[in-house]
Formats: sequence, structure tokens, C-alpha cells
Amino acid sequence: MKRFLSSALLTLMMSTALAADVVWYDGRNPVTYQVQGKVAPVVEQALQMFADDMQLVTTHKALPAKKAAIRIIQGKGDDDGFCIRVQDGQVLVEGHNARGTAYGVLELSRMADVSPWVWWGDVRPHSRFTPLSLPDTFRYEHTPSVVYRGIFINDEDWSLRPWSADNMGPQTYRRLFQLMLRLRANTLWPAMHPGTPAFFSVPGNKEMADSFAIIVGTSHCEPLLRNNVAEWDVKQRGPYNFITNRAQVLQYWKERLLQVKGSEELFTLGMRGIHDGSMEGVKTKEEKLNGLQQVIDNQRELIRKYYHKNVERVPQVFIPYKEVLEIMESGLRVPDDVTLMWCDDNYGYLTRLPDAEQQKRKGGGGVYYHLSYWGRPHDYLWLATTQPGLVYSEMKAAYDHNCRRLWIANIHDPKVAAYQLELFLDMAWDIHNISLEQHFERWYVSLFGGQVGRAITPAMRELCRLNAIRRPEFMGWTQVELDKQKYPGGWSVPSQTEFSLTEGYRRMEDFARIEATVDTWRPLVMEGRQDAYFAHVLYPVHAAAAMTRKMLSYEPESKKAYEQIQQLTEHYNTMAGGKWRNLMSAAPRNLPVFGEVSTAFPQHPSAGRCIARNACQYDRCTSTDIKVIDMLGHSMQAVELPKGNTLTYEFDCPQDGDAILYTAMIPTQPLDRADLRYRVAIDGAEDTSPDTISLRTPYRSERWKQSVLRGQSLNMTPLRLTKGRHRLSITSLDHHIVADQWMIDFRPTRGSYAIPVNKGLKGLKEE
Repeated sequence: MKRFLSSALLTLMMSTALAADVVWYDGRNPVTYQVQGKVAPVVEQALQMFADDMQLVTTHKALPAKKAAIRIIQGKGDDDGFCIRVQDGQVLVEGHNARGTAYGVLELSRMADVSPWVWWGDVRPHSRFTPLSLPDTFRYEHTPSVVYRGIFINDEDWSLRPWSADNMGPQTYRRLFQLMLRLRANTLWPAMHPGTPAFFSVPGNKEMADSFAIIVGTSHCEPLLRNNVAEWDVKQRGPYNFITNRAQVLQYWKERLLQVKGSEELFTLGMRGIHDGSMEGVKTKEEKLNGLQQVIDNQRELIRKYYHKNVERVPQVFIPYKEVLEIMESGLRVPDDVTLMWCDDNYGYLTRLPDAEQQKRKGGGGVYYHLSYWGRPHDYLWLATTQPGLVYSEMKAAYDHNCRRLWIANIHDPKVAAYQLELFLDMAWDIHNISLEQHFERWYVSLFGGQVGRAITPAMRELCRLNAIRRPEFMGWTQVELDKQKYPGGWSVPSQTEFSLTEGYRRMEDFARIEATVDTWRPLVMEGRQDAYFAHVLYPVHAAAAMTRKMLSYEPESKKAYEQIQQLTEHYNTMAGGKWRNLMSAAPRNLPVFGEVSTAFPQHPSAGRCIARNACQYDRCTSTDIKVIDMLGHSMQAVELPKGNTLTYEFDCPQDGDAILYTAMIPTQPLDRADLRYRVAIDGAEDTSPDTISLRTPYRSERWKQSVLRGQSLNMTPLRLTKGRHRLSITSLDHHIVADQWMIDFRPTRGSYAIPVNKGLKGLKEE
């Protein structure tokens, strides 16, 4: 398998046409292509997109011709790969299958500097009048790392749905499918929230998906392509209860199978409540196990009878989400050809991955991963702030555990989540060719050119760090889905901050610096990409900064910050001639954190002395297997510590006395049935009195909530220290331990939020 060359190398190779090169655009005349044989509709869609792309680049649409510079061949293989090579004086694009052929055609658009975000990101390419060519020895070929790669449009109520002109109909999905082709995605779980029409109930949606060769599936609570929220009519069918109303439920599933027969679909097996609740009609563990087993057995028979007689060849997935995991582990029989799809905890931390036996399954493994979320302890449906390092490290772990069959990213809006979504899908496409630091910079360079892109990359990295310390949506220290008798609507209201005065001022100063950087480079953004710069740089930077000022400043600065968010959002929704009207909300779900505040919240003073380090600033380690994960944690360089390994730190203690050791770990979850423990010790005391800490926390416990809101699991160990030189060791006792920072605090009641270390500074940091 030959991997893709970097975009920078491709640009260099094509910048000047040499004598032996094959020119596919001569700088004057339209690009021409020749299609060999009959091709599927998805290839025709890609050719239309390519023709339009070439009009943007060359001022001429690409045209079919008998004697053409480009020849396109659709293969008949099973995977979505393709090969581009030079043959007989032509550029040959040969797909392994229809989708692969479409991806290959659109790879030529990438070579001509057409961004996948040309429409969704308003990244208009520059017209060029110099040739595009490839060396006569050029060849590269690739097969995707993950078989089914896609997105779940979820929690669309405050973004995609109000923006959609046809209420999530075929024209909205056409634009979405075009983006998916450009990002080499092939699977969709359609929008399904209350108020959104069921995908298959809207005329034209299914046909649009078929024309783009998009495989449609459904989420963990929507078996056999049914949207229960919109489609199950209790008055007509009775309760959604397989135990007491089995005939109606089976008929309901049968109807959808007949409707989609002949299309390429992905079927979710199992059963939960109508909307993300437990299965009805079962109470005891035995009833839950037997009921779900009957559901799966009956669903398989329905697929065999009404969709395809060889049920083992039909793509199917079982998602052990929430209570379903416990049922599966109590003895549920899931057929070997069915993919087991594992989930994160809604905040990006994987909760389980397959064990050694599960990794051998014929159906393989998959991952359902959140890049946005609606729910407890707090939504994040405004800005896309999941750290790239978290996406990379968790999905790499999933791949290494043989989860290579199905990856689905949960997003409320692809435009807002653009970078994280592209990273997720690029990993699914070619996981072995991703260097995160380079990928991050190349993304901004691809959008805004080399000079501007490279200049703003450090500022955008800093934005990732500040948002890791506290997401903008979490700046009110509020929660949702609380006891409604104590909290009106189940929401708490902003009333405190855990930042000290020093931390608050430092945060506002850090934001001010990156605001100044991105504003300085704005006038140099190339023509046609100013709206892209606003959407992908200015809005996320200034909006997050304004949220910090709103919560930490006094009047009138707090009010000005609130008004700035409203103005920024108004501009977002009116830019590009109103193309994005109603896409961006300044207050998703109208949660209290988004409201105007009357005063700054109390911040405790910062006094005294502490010793602190980032985990990556260790003096010794026990193995080369220890990895520093870029763009993860408050430090932006968290350390993955394989089981049985130790990090050692030397430090000088300035005084005798009692202290607290805070160890800040990435709030990962056990990837197997084991615990999640590490040990800390001072001066080798682990030999006699080890202090073992477990990060394993019950889902939705208060400790778990505080950890995901903070982005760190903060753990305390009492110490008695003497003045002088000491040694701290941190040892992992289980897998999936990731260390971020540590601090020794001589103020046991300090309550500081952010461990005060400077990135890259080795030694003491005193306040």
C-alpha cells in the first residue's frame, strides 16, 4: 500500500511543468477528462464537483473529451481506495470501487488547491494561469484505514436545523454529502432530534444519499434505520414495548427494511427506549438479557427475510452504550459478523475498548465519538473545543485495539467543528500518516496560505490550551439536568469561579495576546477568504475571550463582553451575504452561562508558595514506550504512561512543613475491565508506604463531572516535607494512565483551579 504524499510536496511537484511531466492543465484551456466505461452516480456527482472546482481555479469548467488529459476508471473492488498515476501521457485515476473513484477525482481538486471546505468554509481558491502537471513516474495508492467513516448529525436544534432552508431535506443533505465526499467519509447517521423530520420520511433524502453512495445508519437508540422520536406513533401502534407489543414493533421494523431494500445501508441492532432511555417492559437483569436477546434474534431474521437472504454479509452494528454494556457482559450473544461499537463518555474519553477475544470478531470493532454534546454535567454546543491531542490519542488507541470497522463522530454542525472533524476523518482514512503538530499547522496553511497560516498557528494552539483549562461553555461553573426541585429547569446559575485573582488576570491576558495576533494578520488574509478567517479564527478566538471577560470582569467590562458576543454572532450569521443565517447561536439551549451577568464572581486571592511541573518535564523515565501527546491537557504535552512505568522528578523544597501534592491526570477511563491506578511517592517511599490513587469513577458521579468539566482528574495526597532536595515518582499500575501536571502546595486550603506552571519551564514556579 502506498501512502498519500503531503499536500506541500504535491504542490512543489506540480509548481513547474518539466519536459517529462504530464500536464493536465496548461494554464489557458479547460481541463479535460475521459470516463472509461459506465460509472456509478457517485462518480458523476464527483465529476460535477470537480468541474465546478476547475471553474473556480481556471475560470473554465472541466469538460469531457475523447482525447483528454485525465482518464477515469471505476474499479469493482470492495474498498474505497484509489490510485492516481501517469500512464501513456495521461493522468489516470482508478478507483478500487465507485466511492474510491469519486475520492480520486476530488483528489485532483485538492492538488489544484481546492480545500474540502471550499463551500462550507468559504475557502475560495485563487484563479491560476500556470500549468498543473505530474511527473511521468508519479504514482500513489491508498486503502482506507477504517472501513466505514462518518458523522452523526446530533443536537442540531440550535445550529444546522434553523439554518437549513428545507428543514433537513435533500438540498441540505446534498451539501453535507458533498463535504463528506471531499473528506472521504462514507457513512451518515442522520439528524434525529425532536422537531427534525425523520430522514426516510422526507422525499428525496434517500435518493440523494444513494446518488452520493452514502451509507445510512442510525444511532444506538434507533434500530434498523428507524427514527423512533419522529416515527413511532403511540396512538396508532401502542407502546414501544417489545415484550407486550411485539407484533407492532416487528411490523414497524419490517416496513423500513422493505423501503431501503436495494440500497447500501448499515443496520443498528438492539433496542432502547424511544429517545435514549432504557428498553421498556424489562426490569430484572434476567428480563433485560432475555428481552434484548430476543430482539436481536428477531431483527436478524427480519433482515434475512426482507432485506438480504445472506444476513452475514449485511453491515450491522451493536452499540453497548450505557446500560446495554452491562447486559452484553451478562451473557448476551451478539453474532460474530456484527460490529461491536464502543463509545466515549460524551466528553471525548473512551469508556471501553474490545478485549483480546472481542478483537478477533469477524465484524470487528468501531467507535462512536463525541465532538459536541447536549447533557450533564454541561452541554458544549457553541464552539468546538475538544483538544486535537485528545481526539488523536483516543482514536489511535481505538485503532490499536482493532476498532477499524466503523468510526462515527457526533457533531451538531460540521462548519463549527471543521478542524476536529477533518482530523477525525483523516485518521480514519490514513491513520499512519498523521503527525498532529504538522496536521494542525497544515490545516491553517491550507485555508489561509503559508504566511498567514504559519503565523497564526501558535495563537490557535494557545486557544486549544486555554479552552482545555476551561471550555467557554463551562465558564459559569454551572451544570444541567440537576434536581428540578432545587434548581428551576434543572439548571444551576453562575455564582462562583474557581480561578484565583492571579489565574483570572492571567487568563484574560493570555486571551488578549492571541486576539491581538489574529487581528494583526487579518488584513493580510488573501482575497476571497476573509469570511473563512472570521468563521474559523476570529469568531472562536474573540468569542471565547469575551466569555472569559464576561465572567471574570466587573461592570462595565462584563456587559461589553456580553454585547461583543452578540455582535460577533450577528456578523457570523450575516457574512457571505447571509449564507449562514441562523447557523450560529450565541446561547444554545438558552443556558444560564450564556446570559448577561451583573457582576464578576468571587475570586479568592492567590498567596503563598508552591512547586509545580508539567508532567512532560520529568528528569527520568523507565522506558522509551512513554509518549508525550501533543496538544493534550492543560500542559498541551500530557504524558502517556504505559502500565508499570515511572516518571521521576527532582525538586527543591523551600521549607519544612505540611503540604498537599496535587496530581492532575487526564480523566481517561479503563479501556478494559481492570482498574485505572497510579502510585505517587516521595524519595522512594513506594517501597514501604505506597500511595495508590484510582482514577476509575462511576459514570455521572460528581467526581466524574468535575473531572470532565476541568479536563483533569485532580487528586490530592497529604505530605510532610523537609527543606532540601527531594524526588517525586509517579508510576502507572494499569493501562491508559495519562499524566498532565503536578503541584506541591503549602496552602492546603488554597483551592486553586489551574496548576500554575509555565509551558516548557523546568523547575519551580512561585506565585
